Amino acid sequence: MTIREKFEQKKPVLSFEIFPPKRGAALQNIDETLEILSKCKPDFISVTFGAGGSSDHNRTIELAKKIKREYHIDPVVHLTCLTYSKAEIDAFLKVLRDNGLENVLALRGDSNPEIAPKEDFHYASELTTYLREKGGFCVGGACYPECHPQSPDRVADITHLREKVDAGDEFLISQLFFENEMFYSFVESCRIAGIRVPITPGIMPVINKSQIERMVTLCGASLPVRFRRILNKFEDNKEALFDAGMAYALSQIIDLLANDVEGIHLYTMNNPVVAGKICEGIKNILKRY
Repeated sequence: MTIREKFEQKKPVLSFEIFPPKRGAALQNIDETLEILSKCKPDFISVTFGAGGSSDHNRTIELAKKIKREYHIDPVVHLTCLTYSKAEIDAFLKVLRDNGLENVLALRGDSNPEIAPKEDFHYASELTTYLREKGGFCVGGACYPECHPQSPDRVADITHLREKVDAGDEFLISQLFFENEMFYSFVESCRIAGIRVPITPGIMPVINKSQIERMVTLCGASLPVRFRRILNKFEDNKEALFDAGMAYALSQIIDLLANDVEGIHLYTMNNPVVAGKICEGIKNILKRY
């Protein structure tokens, strides 16, 4: 089933993101996380995609196939384009079709100092256009509640987002954020701009201070004062920071659900304990939908 159809049939749509194990590690090592996630009955699981060559996207495909065949959950395959040619994208799309994988998240991808960018694609919107021309895929995109790090301002960022949606994105998944009001304001601005596709908020539970500081530097998210206080208070107590980070994420998710968001997307970082605690915390809330 396509992700578009899932949003048409039910809301909120529950989803998770995982990433393939590092090279040399067996895919079986991720089974513990997938077992936990499958019990939460998510509507889809997205699988990230590297910029390191064919071995990276092969592992993405293998993991997506595993999710579909062994756990009977629809996967969404991340597809980046900055370091790939149209011929390479075509080869990748053939593998997707051959394996019945119809949902794709079209992304520009990060620069890789070891791999020179190709000339065929410069922006995610160009990949979306290309995928729609090829046909046969439900295409989604990423969005940034606090603006893409390379955007000059919110207006330019939402203008570009509208271009992606006009090119064919059928749903959007947001980058992580820690202040819900920022997400609500972003969605309102998108609707005013004529962006009508579902917009799912992305939530990342914080259980490690250095990890989250690195992540926010990469994606441009800000840390609210009350959240910084939590990090500073418990940074030297691993167990306390874990509990506080989980409580903060759950409070975000509960508030988002109370405000009738169209979905919840959880960045699991392949941590089965995090995924399990989040699912346990919201299972009764989700039952009412």
